[in-house]
Amino acid sequence: MTKVMIIGGHGKIALLLAPLLKQAGVEVTSVIRNAAHIDDVAAAGATPVVHDVASSSVDELADLFAGQDAIIWSAGAGGGSAERTYAVDRDAAIASMDAAVQAGIPRYIMVSYLGAGTDHGVPPENGFFAYAEAKAAADAHLRTLSALAWTILAPGALTLDAPSGLVDPTPAVDRDPADAGKTSRANVALMAAAVLEHPKTIMRTVEFSDGQTSIAKVLTP
Repeated sequence: MTKVMIIGGHGKIALLLAPLLKQAGVEVTSVIRNAAHIDDVAAAGATPVVHDVASSSVDELADLFAGQDAIIWSAGAGGGSAERTYAVDRDAAIASMDAAVQAGIPRYIMVSYLGAGTDHGVPPENGFFAYAEAKAAADAHLRTLSALAWTILAPGALTLDAPSGLVDPTPAVDRDPADAGKTSRANVALMAAAVLEHPKTIMRTVEFSDGQTSIAKVLTP
């Protein structure tokens, strides 16, 4: 049985993803920081593990990851202080990648966002700047790790809309700057589940928002 560990297991995407993976016969472990979330994670079909990835060393994370077939990073600081954002979205994310290499994990999936990159264009005075910088650094580091079969998912502005399984794969650079690319979290969960078993997504960034093209077709260009 395939074993997958979700980092950020109580996030909205993770709680939608866990049952999809379980239905597909995957053994799911979800890492959470707050023990109060154990019941929610278990109800979604995952085995909850309480662990603060932001305060862990690479060695500690490698021990945590041992025996997994894939790591899915769906964690985030959730706004707040820039210091916390850098600690989670950049430093802990990068540490998790290095730990996956150390633990011999073959597959790593990062949930990023549409338009992420060193040329994100967010001004320093904008409250989103720390997140944009953190994700740019984390994504760039992941792309250097040839030992990992990585995929970066880059959805647009997240919503709570129902899943459609239909997306728009237009790259951020080809979109109208005013288009936030609204994307259902449920569609992000569907995409994450789909890319796990899709070899053509390895070493690839998948940019998408809600649209009219099936996920299967987008992943088979």
